[in-house]
Amino acid sequence: MEFLVASAVGVLTAGGLYLMLRLRTFPVILGMSLLTYAVNIFLFASGRLTIGAPPILSDDASLYTDPLPQALVLTAIVISFGMTAVVVMIGLGAFLGSDDDHVDDLPDAVDDNTRGAP
Repeated sequence: MEFLVASAVGVLTAGGLYLMLRLRTFPVILGMSLLTYAVNIFLFASGRLTIGAPPILSDDASLYTDPLPQALVLTAIVISFGMTAVVVMIGLGAFLGSDDDHVDDLPDAVDDNTRGAP
C-alpha cells in the first residue's frame, strides 16, 4: 500500500513539474494543480495508512488514525482551490490583454527594438 501511494506521489510530482515548465498558461495551471494533489496525498499518507481504524483515540481502540493530517489536507484543498481560481483569472486576464497565452511573451516595444524595426 505504501509503495502504491509513494509511486502516485512521485508520478503526480513529475507530471506537475513537467507541465509547470511548459510555455503556455493552461498547462502551467494544470501542473500546479497536479503538484497540489501530490502534496495533499503526501500529507494524508504522513498520518499512517490504516484501514478501518477510528480517527479518535478511545479507551477500547488499540489502533487509531492520526486526525491531524486529515485536517491539514482539508485545509490544503480549500487553499489550493482558491489559489487555482486566482491563477486562472490572472491567466485569463493575460490572455484577453494580449490575445496570446504564452508565459514568456515580450512586450511589443521590446520585440520591435530587437528586430531592428524603426
